[in-house]
Amino acid sequence: MRSSNPVFSRRGFSRDNGYAGFNAAPQAGGPAVGTQGGPYAGPYAGAPTNPYAQNPYAQQGVQYGAPPQAPATSDRMTMDDVVVRTAGTLGVLVVAAAVAWALLPVDDASINRSYGIAVASGLVAMVLGLIQSFKRSPTPALIITYAALEGVFLGVLSSIVDNRIASGAAMQAVLGTMAVFAAVLVAYKAGWIRVNRRFYGFVMAAALGFVGLMMINLLFSVFGGGDGLGFRSGALGVVFGILGVLLGACFLALDFKQIETGVAYGAPRREAWLAAFGLTLTLVWIYLEFLRLIAILQSDN
Repeated sequence: MRSSNPVFSRRGFSRDNGYAGFNAAPQAGGPAVGTQGGPYAGPYAGAPTNPYAQNPYAQQGVQYGAPPQAPATSDRMTMDDVVVRTAGTLGVLVVAAAVAWALLPVDDASINRSYGIAVASGLVAMVLGLIQSFKRSPTPALIITYAALEGVFLGVLSSIVDNRIASGAAMQAVLGTMAVFAAVLVAYKAGWIRVNRRFYGFVMAAALGFVGLMMINLLFSVFGGGDGLGFRSGALGVVFGILGVLLGACFLALDFKQIETGVAYGAPRREAWLAAFGLTLTLVWIYLEFLRLIAILQSDN
């Protein structure tokens, strides 16, 4: 079982890194690591076994009553590692966004140039994000570069919305994103959100449906003009904006579960960069949905 986040879903926390992944193949003499005889491995199966530990006796078919332990090493990911790297990645993104807001004006004389730079930065950031998602190990320089370019894109886009469509939208979107993050974290730690196989399946189905509808709407808008099927404007736009925020909140819960499991079961320290990258992607998603929602609501007033 893997996270909904495109980064985590590609690799879990540990593909080809000397640890067993969340979708580890069945070992000789027993079911897959992280399962209780079922086909689903990882933290969503509710099993007490360690998805990161290797069992040196597995090839001999020897089984013991106690679950396997994480490898004895000091180079293991901690929650502090995740917090520091996430803060650093988001810090770079925020600084880049602030610089882009200040140096790339969106007045009538400059908006085309600023918007062109923003689109180019966003496209390069998307490519870098895809490259990192398919890499076998996190690359800090790649992640930081992604954050900087994504920040440029968000800075210009936020400035356009804030100055030309809905005054104050950027700050409201930031506050909304922070509120969702805090609320999901509290709900997750309190046990109000149970991340299990059913929750994962529901979120993935909802995400596929949401993205599919947005792609159809985009195609209609490109070839038919206007706002396509109207999924991003008016009443339907508000509904889909709210659904987008809720979906982002579900992504956060899945990411928290993946990180918690990685810390508990001894993922390598370098995987903290992967956690930071995944959380950044999710927070950018939530911010953009808030920004779009606020723009729709204020433009209709």
